Amino acid sequence: MRQVAILLAGYALIAAAPAAVPMVQPGQWLLKSRDDPRENRSVCLRDVGALIQIRHGGTMCSRFTIDNTPSELSIHYTCPGNGHGRTTIKALTSRLIQIDSQGVVEKQPFAMLLEGRRVGECPAGSGQAPR
Repeated sequence: MRQVAILLAGYALIAAAPAAVPMVQPGQWLLKSRDDPRENRSVCLRDVGALIQIRHGGTMCSRFTIDNTPSELSIHYTCPGNGHGRTTIKALTSRLIQIDSQGVVEKQPFAMLLEGRRVGECPAGSGQAPR
């Protein structure tokens, strides 16, 4: 029984691990969709983890880290009553990323592929949430 408790405690730590791709520079980023120009946006990022739930915004969701290396982050998340998703962020350089996100939001499936390029510093007073 004690081994199960220790195993579950370790699992909880992995699931709650912070989301980060260390080599990605904070700043102003331009996100361009490979499929739908309506998905293009400009965001101020202080932490690349803000892009994990790009279609679920500020919804409170539980997250499970699938992979977290210096150049790639994959997270599965579940938002009670509002769907779920899986996002993979690959850092090609500290100023160029690829985002692959898919899942279900408001009972509708979604899939998006974005390329992100750092274009400079964030304007004064800007936040980090994707619009």
